[in-house]
Amino acid sequence: MTNRQIRFVLLPVLLLAVIPCFAVPSSFADELSKASEVRIVSDVPYKTGSVSDAEQSRCKLDWYLPVGSKDFPTIVWFHGGGLKNGHKAGEHDVAIAKRFAADGIAVASVNYRLSPAATYPAYVEDAAAAVAFVYREVEALGGASQRVFVSGHSAGGYLTAMVGLNPELLSRHGVKRTDIAGYMPVAGQMVTHSTVRSERKVPRPRQVIDDAAPAYHVTADTSPFLCIAGSNDLPVRSEENRFFVAAMKAAGHQHIRFVEVQGRDHGTVANLMSEPDDEVAAMLIEFIKQN
Repeated sequence: MTNRQIRFVLLPVLLLAVIPCFAVPSSFADELSKASEVRIVSDVPYKTGSVSDAEQSRCKLDWYLPVGSKDFPTIVWFHGGGLKNGHKAGEHDVAIAKRFAADGIAVASVNYRLSPAATYPAYVEDAAAAVAFVYREVEALGGASQRVFVSGHSAGGYLTAMVGLNPELLSRHGVKRTDIAGYMPVAGQMVTHSTVRSERKVPRPRQVIDDAAPAYHVTADTSPFLCIAGSNDLPVRSEENRFFVAAMKAAGHQHIRFVEVQGRDHGTVANLMSEPDDEVAAMLIEFIKQN
C-alpha cells in the first residue's frame, strides 16, 4: 500500500475521532479536513444548444474539486473586473479556488460575457445559467446540490446578489432562489452597477436603483446572505451594502448581515482569501457550515 493510499484510508478514522470533540454534524466532516488533492476540470461549457460565438467563447467554468470527499459544499465563484475585464483563470481567482477546494469545499469558477461586447442583462443571465448548471451537475461530481453557494468579488459580488434576488433569473432554468443555500457577495455593488449605468449614458457619480440593482429586488423570500466590504473599500461601497442589508431586513429577511473588514481595500478584501488564516475566507467557511 502506498503512502497516498494510506492517507485516504486513515482520513475517515481521524474524522470520526475529531468530530465528537467539536460537536459538529457529520455532514460537515469533509469540510473539517484538508482534501489530500484538488482535481481541476477546465473549460466546461455551461450553456448548450443554440448559443452565440461570444457565449461559446466566454460561457465556461472551471471545477476545483476536493478529492476523497463526498456530499461536499460548492461555491460558484464570479471574478471581478467591473463587468468589463477579468477571467476565471486570473491569479487571485485560481488561488482562492484552490484554497477552498483544499479545505473540502468545491469551487466552480465562472467566466461570463463582458461589456461593451455584451450589455446588460447578458452577463447577469450568464451568471444565472452558470449557477443553475452547477446546481444540476454537482451531484454527479460528488457534491450536494442542496449545499451550493454563490460568491464573487466586486462585479462578481454584484452578479451574486442579482442571481440571489431577481426571481426571474434562476426560474428560467427551473431553479428557485431558495434552492441555493446562500449568497456571499464580496465588495459588490448593490445599486445599479456603474458599467450598466455607463451603457445607459448615466454619469458615473449618479447613483441609480432600478431593476438592474440588487437593492431594487429586496425580499424576504430568498436564502441567507452574507455581505462583505473593506473599511478602505471604494467610495460608498460599504454604505451601499449597509443600505442593502437594512432594506432587506425591512422587507422581512431575517438571515442577512454585513461585515466591514478593517484595514482592507477593494482588492485585498478578496485577494487575501487564499492565505491560510484569512479572516474573510474564515467568514465564508463559517457561513457555509451554518447554512
